[in-house]
Amino acid sequence: MHPALSVILFTTISGAGYGMLFWLGLLAPFGLLPVEAGFGVTASLLALALVSFGLMSSTLHLGHPERAWRAASQWRTSWLSREGIASLIAYVPAVLFALLWLITGAPGWVGLASTATAAITVACTAMIYVSLKPIRQWCNPYVLPIYLLAALFSGGACLAGVATFWHASSLLGYASGGLAAVTLAAKLAYWRSIDAGNGNRTPADATGLGKLGTLRVLDPPNTEENYLQREMGYRIARKHARRLRVIAVALGFIAPILLLPFVPPVAALAALLGILIERWLFFAEATHTVMLYYGRAT
Repeated sequence: MHPALSVILFTTISGAGYGMLFWLGLLAPFGLLPVEAGFGVTASLLALALVSFGLMSSTLHLGHPERAWRAASQWRTSWLSREGIASLIAYVPAVLFALLWLITGAPGWVGLASTATAAITVACTAMIYVSLKPIRQWCNPYVLPIYLLAALFSGGACLAGVATFWHASSLLGYASGGLAAVTLAAKLAYWRSIDAGNGNRTPADATGLGKLGTLRVLDPPNTEENYLQREMGYRIARKHARRLRVIAVALGFIAPILLLPFVPPVAALAALLGILIERWLFFAEATHTVMLYYGRAT
């Protein structure tokens, strides 16, 4: 699949923002984060800024961004619509939570609603891809857990980076480092799963004519590249994919695990850059079965 930068930025940046909202709403009411109003407002504003930037960047991939609001009308059948609605609902408890912290000087229990809506929004984002059965790399049982874990890990790293300026405990840094390790294990299992080729389809499967011998395309279906080939026919060399996987692992997971307890701001930046590469691969390594029509062997 064509790796659109707007969608990659959206899933990475907004995921971190929702991860921050998750941890803020969950930990602050129990006194596990700095109680100063300045911290609460700063962290909440940063989280909302990341979420908003990600959501706005996602519209750049649309032919008519001004019509993005229409997606909400298909919530009965579309995970994209559900994601859009959930993302708007998530603003309400997140903003109320920050205002309550600013006015009263203490976090309120409304943060738990922010935690729930943040998790639901990320889950809806993941299900957009999981629901697409023609793309075996997306319709995979690891995708939903990885999206949730990556959001929690990157959001926790960003929140730990903010908390550093209030001389907070490194507990969140250690917890985020542990989540980074779990996310890495899930990602390695995902890569093993897609590399195994389970679920690969061939022209013989598509036509049911495999018993007659080897199938091959006699003539191309068109003379010029069309939209489907541009969007769904992206190719990345295996050697480049392996190299980028190593960079994503080193930058997005190993570096944060080592740095989070000591320099959380640097670890958070490394995590976001690594996840950006990981998300680019998530698109670039995906194969759509429609490409069998255009001559792909599998």
